[in-house]
Amino acid sequence: MRLYEKELREYVSLLASYGGKIRLTGPSDPEVLWNEHVVDCLFSVPLLPEKGSALDVGSGGGLPGMIWAICRPDLRITLLDSVRKKCGALRDMASALHLRNVEVACGRCEEYAAEKREAFQFAAARAVAAADVLLEYLSPLAAVSGRLLAFKGPLYTEELQPLEGKWSRLGLSSPEVVSYSAAGKERFLILWTKNTPLSARFPRKVGVAERNKWWR
Repeated sequence: MRLYEKELREYVSLLASYGGKIRLTGPSDPEVLWNEHVVDCLFSVPLLPEKGSALDVGSGGGLPGMIWAICRPDLRITLLDSVRKKCGALRDMASALHLRNVEVACGRCEEYAAEKREAFQFAAARAVAAADVLLEYLSPLAAVSGRLLAFKGPLYTEELQPLEGKWSRLGLSSPEVVSYSAAGKERFLILWTKNTPLSARFPRKVGVAERNKWWR
């Protein structure tokens, strides 16, 4: 982290500057952003692939994707969000930080997955959806042998329990769990490996994942 602390602090300053203009993330105080968000995201950096591309779904203010782009300039990072104002802010911040490895995509992940099916070595989301819905969002985007990542709190076990034994329906391995502490809170990184190509029935239409669970 120390290697890129200056750039990370600059990013936090930019993120805080949006304040009430656009709701990119909850707090706007730089120290709160640093302690509760940047530090949290930094725990995922060692899990990134050695090379290739990584996707941050529902990027919002760039957490965790902007952190990845700063700390891993050798990777291609795509920030995906469905809100145009947020996409504009992400592009402006990437430009201000001179991040040449960042691409911002604006749209729903189901539609984006139809265009970029199994194109990423790593696909992740933070504070976007429950695990079952999140996996349907991410699995069409991850390449075979790629990995999926979800940021979760202590109640993650309740989200995963109904999915036990059903991972292969999305071409996935059983999950690996990495625990850590950030801002005095117990947190978890949940990882899956994409073992086989995904069924052609995915991605489904926008909104279907929430209404019609893939695992039932």
